[in-house]
Amino acid sequence: MKKNKLKLALIFNVIIILMNVFASVAMFCGFKFMSGYDLVLASNKLGMFRFFTVQSNLFMGIVALIFAIKEYKYLKDDKEISLSSYVLKMVATVSVALTFVVVFAYLGPVVKGGLAALLMNSNLFFHLFIPVFSVITFIFLENDKKIDYKYTIYGLVPTFLYEIYYLSNILVHMENNSVSPVYDWYYFVQNGVSSALIIAPIMLVVTYIITVVIWFANKKTK
Repeated sequence: MKKNKLKLALIFNVIIILMNVFASVAMFCGFKFMSGYDLVLASNKLGMFRFFTVQSNLFMGIVALIFAIKEYKYLKDDKEISLSSYVLKMVATVSVALTFVVVFAYLGPVVKGGLAALLMNSNLFFHLFIPVFSVITFIFLENDKKIDYKYTIYGLVPTFLYEIYYLSNILVHMENNSVSPVYDWYYFVQNGVSSALIIAPIMLVVTYIITVVIWFANKKTK
C-alpha cells in the first residue's frame, strides 16, 4: 500500500471513529443539535441499540478503530495488514451501506417527515456521513489486498443475525396477527406478519447485491 494513500485511509478511519463517538454519545444522552422534526428511528439510552442503524455504525466504528491501529503500525513498521482484516472491513462497510440504501430508498418515503426527518441529529451521521465516508475509504483507499469473490458471502452475516433478532421481537409482541409500530420500527410487517416471509429474503438479496458492488468497486480501483 502506498504510504500517502495509507495516511489518507488512516485519517478517514479516525474521522469515522470520531463521528461514531459523537453520534453515539449524543443519541444515548438525548442531545439534539438540530431542530424542526420529531425524532424518527432514534431513542436515547439503551433503547438506541435495537436499531440496525446504530448496530451497524458501531460495528463500523470498532472496525475503523482496528484498521486505524493496523494502518498506523504499517506506517511505523511496515507490518502487513491481513486478508481477514480486509474482509472484516468489507463486511462492516456493507452494513452501513445497507443502512444508507434502506434509509434513502425505503424509509424516506414512508416515515413521518420524510427523508429530512431521518437526517436529523445523530442520524445525520449514522444515515449519511459515516456510510459515505466508509464506502469511500474502503473502495478507494483500502484496495491493495486482493479479496476473492468467495468472501462476499460474509457480507450477509450482520443482516441475517439482525433479521433473527427483529423477527423474534415481532413474534413476541404479536397480537391478533398484527404488531404495533413500536415493535416493528422499520414498518416491515405492518401489512401482516406473513409479509416477513417476503421481506426477509429480499433484504438478504439486497445486502448481497451491495456486497458484490462494493467488492467489485474495491477490486476495480486496486
